[in-house]
Amino acid sequence: MCPCCCKRQNSTSNDVTDKVEYVKPPEPANSSDTDTYLNFMLNIPLSEIKLSVCSVDLLSSKMGQNRQEHHTDLYQGDELIIRRGQTFQIELELNRPFNADNDKLHLDLRTGPLPMVSKGTHVIVPLVDHLEDERWEAKIVEKNVNKIKLSVNSPASAVIGLYGVTVTTSSSKDEAATTHNSSKNIVMLFNPWCEEDVVFLDDEEERKEYVLNDIGRIYYGTEKQIGARTWNFGQFHEGILEACLFILEKSDMPPSGRGDPVNVVRVISAMINAQDDFGVLVGNWSGDYSDGVSPSAWSSSVEILRKYLSSNGTPVSYGQCWVFSGITTTVLRCLGIPARSVTNFQSAHDTDVSLTTDVYFDENMKLIDYLNSDSVWNFHVWNDCWMARPDLPPGLGGWQAVDSTPQETSQGTFRCGPASVNAIRSGQVYLKHDTPFVFAEVNSDKIYWQRKLDGTFCQIQSEKKAVGHCISTKAVGSDERADITHLYKHQEGSEEERIAVETASRYGSKPDVYSSAMAEDVCVEVKMEGEGPMMGADAQLSILVKNLSSQPRRTTLHSQVAVMYYTGVLKGTIKKEQMHVELLPNEAQCGVYCLFLLPPSGLKMC
Repeated sequence: MCPCCCKRQNSTSNDVTDKVEYVKPPEPANSSDTDTYLNFMLNIPLSEIKLSVCSVDLLSSKMGQNRQEHHTDLYQGDELIIRRGQTFQIELELNRPFNADNDKLHLDLRTGPLPMVSKGTHVIVPLVDHLEDERWEAKIVEKNVNKIKLSVNSPASAVIGLYGVTVTTSSSKDEAATTHNSSKNIVMLFNPWCEEDVVFLDDEEERKEYVLNDIGRIYYGTEKQIGARTWNFGQFHEGILEACLFILEKSDMPPSGRGDPVNVVRVISAMINAQDDFGVLVGNWSGDYSDGVSPSAWSSSVEILRKYLSSNGTPVSYGQCWVFSGITTTVLRCLGIPARSVTNFQSAHDTDVSLTTDVYFDENMKLIDYLNSDSVWNFHVWNDCWMARPDLPPGLGGWQAVDSTPQETSQGTFRCGPASVNAIRSGQVYLKHDTPFVFAEVNSDKIYWQRKLDGTFCQIQSEKKAVGHCISTKAVGSDERADITHLYKHQEGSEEERIAVETASRYGSKPDVYSSAMAEDVCVEVKMEGEGPMMGADAQLSILVKNLSSQPRRTTLHSQVAVMYYTGVLKGTIKKEQMHVELLPNEAQCGVYCLFLLPPSGLKMC
């Protein structure tokens, strides 16, 4: 080694064999300096210089090739944000040119608190001559003196999350390897653009809507008075990706489980509500929001998620179903899982896994309050997310229902889904996760039971079209409402729909409900003209009583008008009466009218 290029280390000796430290000369500023640089380097045998990394450039600019090709250029921040199953480039500056014959180099990527190779959370990325799909590999694609550019490939099953990057170098000699830690991290997301990823969505317009669109609409009200509110999902806003990764870190899911979107969605469903794990949002249906923010005041997920992150995981107050859904859409889209908010009108809440909505009366046709825990909400908002389901039989991939509103526990935690929408439609409620609950929300029959003198109950009435109407979501590429009821259930009253209902009921807590005898010769139908009751206006309804038998019938008609919350919980009874009706064979009587006033403050439409 030339002594002119060496620095003496605290020695008064003139012996040039003393310990020396190599001083890297300035990198050539332009091509005219390259020859000078090479002449310098050629004077020093490469075998005498230990290979090391001077710097790592993750090429993470928003306008750079990586972010553009991975559809992550909308995210804020200067981290390298990429999607799995797709190559990306990084650039390394070395202390000397790389010699492929003698030098060795590999990348170490680590995620989670205890990275392990066996768990896929510590990834060793080897240097290869040719890249192959579905594995971690790196290839040198460009050399420029002491700089090399690597093209790095990741499998479509890679764990998502935050990765630290280390470059390890060595030569063919037995000397110890050297490492260099990158000052920046890599964020790995799911990839709906990659055919091998289970969240792959094969429609560019749908990907733009369900992954990249950060503004949407959420529907509410009643099936005859459908309202819409604009919601800012804001998945690309500053701090939101950090908040989503924080939610994953705060959950009890090990990092090794973050490669499976089923696991991730299930955890997100639990973590969006604060019911039992100090999640993002506290639910409140009391009407008293004095110590927080009223659910109806929110119009964006951004403020809620930022507040949760800045408070180090203190739940935000307050939310109801549409707020839970809006946040869930934000988090899933942010992580790369196609998602949308979905509203179901006349949405049933089955509390005993009977797959029916049950109403109980005593011997005198008085409601038995302590038994009537089932309810029907005016509307309820949850989410659909898109993924293949290799854990289920073929044909059950696609849209999956997931609900973050805390209603019932699933395996001890307030969460729901992902449940295959195709399985819900066909009544395959024996398939995971929480398919029976979502089926009951959209397609359960409403069954009325009366207690007999011996204490047992018998069916006295069944409504087959009582729940699951006008299931709605924002249309692709426009602000129009799309009705997706047909995805959740066959046409109401069709043979396929009835088969699905009866198939599902066999797996509920009342499997014999459709085999027991029930008198159906007198039917009652309640109709209301127009759009239904309006705040502050009179409401007029008609009751049709029809005798379907060939014998005369004598019956008593019990009617009750009550104010209830949109969740189906009764606030109070306004009017209650009973009438005796006599019907000739096949006779129908219509003309029993109830006229009442709805005061502006009487009906709470939360």
